[in-house]
Amino acid sequence: MDDEESVREGIRIALEPGYRIETFADAESAVEAVGKDPPDLILMDIGLPGMSGIEGIRAVKDLRPEVLAIVITAYEDVSTVVSAMKGGAFDYVVKPLHTETLETTIGNALETIRLQKEVRELQERCLRENVPLFVGESHAIRDVMEFVESAAKSPDTPVLILGQTGTGKELVAAAIHYRSPNFRGPLVSVNCAAIPKQLIESELFGYEKGAFTGASQAGKKGLVEEASGGTLFLDEVGDLGAEAQAKLLRFLEDGEFYRVGGTRRLHAAARVVSATNKDLDALVAKGSFRQDLYYRLAVVRVAVPALSERREDILPIANHFLVEFARKFGRAVSGFSPEAEKALVEHGWEGNVRELRNVVERSVLTGKGPEIASTDLRMGPGGAGTRPAGLAGGIAAPPLTAGGVDLASVQESIEKRYFGEALRLAGGNETRAAQLLNINYHTFRYRRKKLGL
Repeated sequence: MDDEESVREGIRIALEPGYRIETFADAESAVEAVGKDPPDLILMDIGLPGMSGIEGIRAVKDLRPEVLAIVITAYEDVSTVVSAMKGGAFDYVVKPLHTETLETTIGNALETIRLQKEVRELQERCLRENVPLFVGESHAIRDVMEFVESAAKSPDTPVLILGQTGTGKELVAAAIHYRSPNFRGPLVSVNCAAIPKQLIESELFGYEKGAFTGASQAGKKGLVEEASGGTLFLDEVGDLGAEAQAKLLRFLEDGEFYRVGGTRRLHAAARVVSATNKDLDALVAKGSFRQDLYYRLAVVRVAVPALSERREDILPIANHFLVEFARKFGRAVSGFSPEAEKALVEHGWEGNVRELRNVVERSVLTGKGPEIASTDLRMGPGGAGTRPAGLAGGIAAPPLTAGGVDLASVQESIEKRYFGEALRLAGGNETRAAQLLNINYHTFRYRRKKLGL
């Protein structure tokens, strides 16, 4: 756009054989047109009547950030050009315009646009292939999606995801990765609660040969190195021990670390996204989690709401799972009965989306009719969806008779029932099951193995 008709017509004549051109005499008209039908590229004169060219570029960028802008200036004034670039201009040309220079500048801009489109298409394909859809209609989940969009723009800002078990924190982490500039790099996930505290440091940062008894003679790269150029997702970060916390803090500060047993300083460029269902503020107050690490991890934070806090999402999510499992099991299921829908909406969903997924999967697999009935959900007593009043509800000891009783076998039987009930309530999550039993994760794993569960 230019206020001089001769300039507009000259540009049209020079470019129209290869491009579709539309011209405007003022920035206001151009901005309005961009809002209705965005072009790939705009040429904007700096000295326009009314809204200036720089203001026009900013307005265009507010409406359509993907549109590239080339500014036209009557003289090569450095301050004017700098202002235009800060306003979002891609490049500039100087009057009087030379066709060859203008075509070269436009060609460079269009090549940039082509590459950006290729990157966006690749990114969207990666998202479709690697991240399940966020399903939901509530304001709460829309807020989470908006957060993902904004947080993903940075390639390295740490993000902390808070939420109960089963709410989909790992899904948010994956969405952040695949929408970030690092989406072509690796997404390396580690459950900090699943690795013994004495091994987590070597798993994260690697070790040199002979660093400890049993260490590989070749040494080993850590997950931080594996994630370089991409994203390191630390799930259950609140379970990290003191030494691992110290090394992680240093890595977050300057990207540097040492392998266990090593003296060579290494560097990795990996974004850290962490998640926890624990109250980190309480852990900091108790002294079991470093305050400086907490602040560094939580530069940006988001809380994923529990399913019970967004009940309008329950049926859309349930129907999404129903379609998925009907296809998987080859069943022609038309939907949920009104009674089943009412039961789904009113249920407590302590296990959140993970629990809902399990309920729908089982219902589709075992249901008999063309639609899922409320009885198919099995969320009442004995079903997988309801927590009894007390962890061991329904667990009864055999009566003591004159013949005596094998106390050891009774204890083992009761323990098995407790462990099985805890796992059921936790949707199979061992960390949560251990918390329900008030024992640590490693003791839970050991006893589960001994009990043959």
